[in-house]
Amino acid sequence: MNYAEIKKYDVANGPGVRVSLFVSGCTHHCRECFNPETWDFQYGKPFTDETVETILGCMAPDYIKGFTLLGGEPLERENQKGVLPLLRAIRKNYPEKDIWCFTGYDFEKDILGKMALEWEETEELLSYLDVLVDGEFMIDKKDLNLIFKGSSNQRTILVQESLRKKTVVLWEPNR
Repeated sequence: MNYAEIKKYDVANGPGVRVSLFVSGCTHHCRECFNPETWDFQYGKPFTDETVETILGCMAPDYIKGFTLLGGEPLERENQKGVLPLLRAIRKNYPEKDIWCFTGYDFEKDILGKMALEWEETEELLSYLDVLVDGEFMIDKKDLNLIFKGSSNQRTILVQESLRKKTVVLWEPNR
């Protein structure tokens, strides 16, 4: 797996100050994507054990609220395999910090209805996520008033609560 960028101080992709990882590789190719260079799975730098250590170090300060995974597409199968060791390490070292993930895939149809049934990585990956922003970016539904998403078709899902209740539970900013 490759990655495009690590943002050590990100305030645009989840609440509070966060560390964000932009992975490389995406098959969605959304029209007017804000990060089209990350469509290429070979773009950027190799994701290594040293990359994991760098991210863990960036997360150490108390003012870092959490971690955000985006891209590219973090839930492409090869990217799921690549980020699992990182998510395990974050959960182990920083259990009090939340983990957000942005995906173009649909939570029920694609992730639960296909990936979780066919790929062993998906279920474990979901176990580490607190919030998932799902759905492809759609330029015709672009809305600059939305919080932490780009188009009105996208949802901000509380993953663990949704899995427990077996229905989608949405995150609300003042919750």
